[in-house]
Amino acid sequence: MKRIIYSLLFLGLYTCVAQAQEFKRDIEVSTFVPKGQWIAGSSLSYSEHTEKSYQFLVLDKFNSDGYTFKISPTLMYAFKDNMAAGGQFAYSRTLFKLDGLVVNLDEDNQFDVDDLYSLKHSYSAVAVLRNYISLGKSRRFAVYNDIQLKAGGSQSKVVNSNGDKVTGTYATSTDLGIGVAPGMVAFINNYTAVEISVGVMGFDFSKTRQTTNQVYMGERSLHSANFRINLFSIGMGIAFYL
Repeated sequence: MKRIIYSLLFLGLYTCVAQAQEFKRDIEVSTFVPKGQWIAGSSLSYSEHTEKSYQFLVLDKFNSDGYTFKISPTLMYAFKDNMAAGGQFAYSRTLFKLDGLVVNLDEDNQFDVDDLYSLKHSYSAVAVLRNYISLGKSRRFAVYNDIQLKAGGSQSKVVNSNGDKVTGTYATSTDLGIGVAPGMVAFINNYTAVEISVGVMGFDFSKTRQTTNQVYMGERSLHSANFRINLFSIGMGIAFYL
């Protein structure tokens, strides 16, 4: 009796495996970006701010102004259907000038900050490998995934004046990283598309050297790993498929 039961179980398992091997999902992979196509794009952003006698929580008499400028051109080549490789360069410049600020914690604890000047330049070069996945048979919408290898750095200086005393700090940094950034592309016409991406995973290394008043020197190293959606890394730009 046991042999009969074991035989039936074995026969049923064999039948299931055989049916699973014969089952086909008939998933069609269509070409969204053909081999030989060039992809060129760029993102550009600029913002500025001005505060005059601004008050917020413990901040009082806040007077400042500044701006942030960033440009990031991209060029890639499709060496295979739905596969492209290329590079991206990014440059940003941030200026912040503080003319006056009072930190009012309570009646006995007040701090004044005057004449603070900060300027920072950042630059990076990124090698990109991209894989497109079409949404069904759509020729207008698709998702993609970028594998990025980044190298860059920055230079910054901070000058603070308090009466007759002036202090300044100059810093340089070196940044390395590798990351994964999925995104979505939507064609506006036959050659122009809007791309949106967000970083979800990455490893970053940064080392900063600074000199204060051309006398005091210091270093700082930072290692980080990210395995979650980073909302601060959302990018949006225009790309031209030629």
